[in-house]
Amino acid sequence: MMNFFSKYVGIKNFIFLVLAILFIIFMAQIKDIAILFFAAFVISCSLNPIVDKICEKWNNVTRPAASALVLLGTLLICFIFFIPVIILGGQQIGSFIETLPDRFEHAKTFLLSLPYVSHTNLDGINLGELVSSASGFTSDIVSSSIMFSKGIASFVIYFLAACIIIYYFMADKETVRKGYLSLFPSGLKQKADEILDSISQKVGGYVLATVVTIVSLGLIMLAGLALLGVDYAIVLGLITAIFDLVPVIGPTVALVIILVAVCKMGVLKIVLTILLFAIAQWAENSLIRPYVFGKLLDIHPLIIYFFILVTAQYLGIIGLIFAPAIAATFCVLLEELYIKNVN
Repeated sequence: MMNFFSKYVGIKNFIFLVLAILFIIFMAQIKDIAILFFAAFVISCSLNPIVDKICEKWNNVTRPAASALVLLGTLLICFIFFIPVIILGGQQIGSFIETLPDRFEHAKTFLLSLPYVSHTNLDGINLGELVSSASGFTSDIVSSSIMFSKGIASFVIYFLAACIIIYYFMADKETVRKGYLSLFPSGLKQKADEILDSISQKVGGYVLATVVTIVSLGLIMLAGLALLGVDYAIVLGLITAIFDLVPVIGPTVALVIILVAVCKMGVLKIVLTILLFAIAQWAENSLIRPYVFGKLLDIHPLIIYFFILVTAQYLGIIGLIFAPAIAATFCVLLEELYIKNVN
């Protein structure tokens, strides 16, 4: 017992604990910046193995050069991937938006034909006019050059900041590690290093797992909708994949958009579309996601759902997207700092 107290409850460790608490409070005050750095850390952890392999295979390539090459290559791959999607789906997106008010009207008509809905106040709602008004309101906002310029500038700044942070996390990996370890008392440095390795390994797999999952879901929906003869299959498949980044809420919104798009095609197509969506979600949640996330993160779904609810309340949409990575970090800290010591 005395050895435990002398090792873990010394004056240096007490000071470190106080500083850690103050640091957490400070992070809560700048949560937007903190989540940006955490997101950059997660992405850098997923790319670091590639940088390591390049440095091992070609000794004359420096780590900063390898990091720049990997980052630029990743951006180029994303650009090459999205260009065909934009080209193929651009015309569909424009047509889809133009016909959206009419599709809302068809959705309203279909709902009114149902026996339990026909006597409600839904008949007094002009969904087409509502959508048109919303579209006009959005157009007015976008037409404002000042707001539009601010939005573009903000996006560019955050994007460039994220790229720079990711680059330095990769290029100065050892420097960042040494700086992190310097914050800990000498007796805790080895443990802190082990925890950092575990967190890096787990959260690094999150990006790859997410990409594999959403791409698989998008392709399933695209192929299924195309076979059913649904218009805008490319757009709807892309919407399903993108909205799947936001757990729980995203798939629900995607399903509503898809049903609005197919409601004018008849009850049979609606039923088949719902069945297709259910099969795609089942395949993702029962086959693809458990295998991929289980291999790379090893986290129980209940823990992920808990952190989804927490991040949705306190960290916004970005925190919601990175909820599994935050859950992985918490699980590593809990296991290393408490569970192993108790057992």
